[in-house]
Amino acid sequence: MSRTMLRALALSAAFAFVGLSAQAQAPATPKNDYSKPQAWLCWTGKPGDACAVDLTTTVVKANGSESVEAFKADPKAPIDCFYVYPTVSNDPGVLSDMHADAEELGVVKAQLARFGSKCRIFAPLYRQFTLTALRARMTGKPMDMTGVNPATTYDDVLDAWNYYLAHENKGRGVVLIGHSQGSGLLTQLISKEIDGKPAQARMVSAILMGTRLPLDKGKDTGLFKHIPLCRSASQTGCVIAYASFRDTIPPPADSLFGKAKAGEIAACANPANLAPGGKGELHAYLSNGSQIANSSAAAPTWVKGKANPKTPFVSVPGLLSGQCVEKNGFSYLEVHVNAVPSDPRTDDINGDVMAAGKVNAAWGLHLIDANLAMGNLVDIVGAESKAYLAKKK
Repeated sequence: MSRTMLRALALSAAFAFVGLSAQAQAPATPKNDYSKPQAWLCWTGKPGDACAVDLTTTVVKANGSESVEAFKADPKAPIDCFYVYPTVSNDPGVLSDMHADAEELGVVKAQLARFGSKCRIFAPLYRQFTLTALRARMTGKPMDMTGVNPATTYDDVLDAWNYYLAHENKGRGVVLIGHSQGSGLLTQLISKEIDGKPAQARMVSAILMGTRLPLDKGKDTGLFKHIPLCRSASQTGCVIAYASFRDTIPPPADSLFGKAKAGEIAACANPANLAPGGKGELHAYLSNGSQIANSSAAAPTWVKGKANPKTPFVSVPGLLSGQCVEKNGFSYLEVHVNAVPSDPRTDDINGDVMAAGKVNAAWGLHLIDANLAMGNLVDIVGAESKAYLAKKK
């Protein structure tokens, strides 16, 4: 099984891991000290902030022309963002350690740092269920769980959240952001600590990507009783949740994403157009490398006959669009590639989960859920920030 496939499977494995808590009577894990900056992956203004990175982007238009887009964070942004990253750790144990390796550094660069133009960023390290343990489980040789407390992952996130609220929030609005395992942990946090509680007054919104948040059919609420699905960029106190699939490769019957139990529907809010059923252009920020660039050629390029740019990110205006759809019992963000074979720009992107050289349709575009709509989401957070602050006046 490929590493890419294992990462995509991390969401279900993480939930299975948490579900072991009733069986595993392990002692409580010693708590992290979140007053220490080294316990945080990103913390705006602190030394070693992993989100203080180069986000320069080359904008590649359909006609092949290019321009460079600079990025500047706003350390004095009026609201905050609290982020929990997906399963990325290659540490050797069942639980990761509290050291940021290349995987953690890479994921915040792709999924989080760009929000720094709209909010101060807080992203704790936490002891997550690792890819190492996942590989072992998927090959039928699960690692020894003796002494491992499955509640550790959530407890770490809760402790970090409580520290942030007590010492750094100071009454500011906050957006909660997560992907995959991170979304699952934030779903628990919101359900237990925010929904219908005093902390809800500080929640500007929540962005839960690569997950299946259940709503009651015909309603914008469900698991969250007091936090509805976002329907406009000026709405606050709401949630944006989605899982993305190509329109050419819809979710098969065994997909974990986009499906809910009877009487419910998986939440889908399209970042490109939050109105119900609305279509819109996805403002993607794609990693400038072989994982994302068109791989149909021997030497993948964004523009035919032209060397790839040197910036870490590429934007492709007009190439991608999205719409939330309900099909065959699934509700998901359907992504369309507006390919024009006659123009010089690439006609496709990578981002599918692969296994044995083939696309695993059950996971859709899970690996780039965040990249696909990053520009849209940053714009929404900016609009929500203004709306939230206006209501407080």
